[in-house]
Amino acid sequence: MQRTLFSPDHETFRAAFRTFLEREVKPHQERWREAGCVDREIWRKAGAQGFLCPWLEERWGGAGGDFLHSVIIMEELAHAYESGFAMALHSDIVVPYLASFGDDEQRARWLPGCASGELVTAIAMTEPGTGSDLAALATTAVRDGDDYVISGAKTFISNGQLCDLVVVAAKTDPNPDNAHRGISLFVVEASRPGFTRGKQLAKMGMASQDTSELFFDGCRVPATNRLGPEGAGFMMLMQKLAQERLCVAIGSQTAAEQVLTDTIAYTKERKAFGKPISKFQNTQFKLVECVAKVEVGRAYVDKVTSEHLAARHLVKECSIAKFWITDMAQEVIDTCLQLFGGYGYMLEYPVSRAFMDARVQRIYAGTNEIMKIIVAKQMGL
Repeated sequence: MQRTLFSPDHETFRAAFRTFLEREVKPHQERWREAGCVDREIWRKAGAQGFLCPWLEERWGGAGGDFLHSVIIMEELAHAYESGFAMALHSDIVVPYLASFGDDEQRARWLPGCASGELVTAIAMTEPGTGSDLAALATTAVRDGDDYVISGAKTFISNGQLCDLVVVAAKTDPNPDNAHRGISLFVVEASRPGFTRGKQLAKMGMASQDTSELFFDGCRVPATNRLGPEGAGFMMLMQKLAQERLCVAIGSQTAAEQVLTDTIAYTKERKAFGKPISKFQNTQFKLVECVAKVEVGRAYVDKVTSEHLAARHLVKECSIAKFWITDMAQEVIDTCLQLFGGYGYMLEYPVSRAFMDARVQRIYAGTNEIMKIIVAKQMGL
């Protein structure tokens, strides 16, 4: 189907980012996967070319683009099978908290470095004892004069080893009857005493994405590092989680499309019983079903993206996109892997890595089960 989201200027940006991927990313992917982390220098290179936070206003160091520039980056990373260079996490999930809820002093302090790649960001919500239930956070931030003292542990934190800034969700009001209104957000610099990185976690997929435990042991931060009013953290999270879930859907949608494209090409070349396996009816039916799924998904994702650009309230739509697209992508990639036969199980084939990368999309940014609960509430059920 013909897409109508992007202008000629957007497509020029896409071509430039593809060139960047060819020169600066693809030659290093295998090494990054083995190391479990991308090079720190790649962040600065991306920033120097305007590929980090491309929507950010020029006065804060950005390129003055829009969310569609970020969409292009997500799509092209998926086309390149690069799941470890967490540009979307940084640019479109973490930095928007600083841009939207920070005051001018905080923006001037942090945003230029975020755009240049000098500062890599992470967000610390998930804890060892709580996942999607944000109201059950155990990490605390206790006011002490002009400072807050943060204590607690976070886990499954992407960019955990490389991050320079962490947006931390912590309880500032321990009253259990005030669970949602008792959460605040703090920006913690990695150089702060009391902040330590735990071990890098070994994962099933996303091999080059550094994921870590983070610990806050009496970590003292000034009150000027708090984003917005005390107790407003849950509201801020609810405002930004819709875009986070849309980002997951965008990446999953494109990953499914890329794997399907590569699988169609493979079935035309791979022969069995004297003819390409694409000539077998079962192969044709399976591929047709996959095409139908990704085309339906593409229409929905582009529609939600268009509505998001118009600043519509899309809690229900982004939640649907997140659970339906990630489920669909897992189904499509699994079907495609089967068509590769034994080769699909080999890590040297991108379809194998895509299969493992796809699984977590149904878990993070709120599990797909939580997405359905959110949609049910939006329906008044």
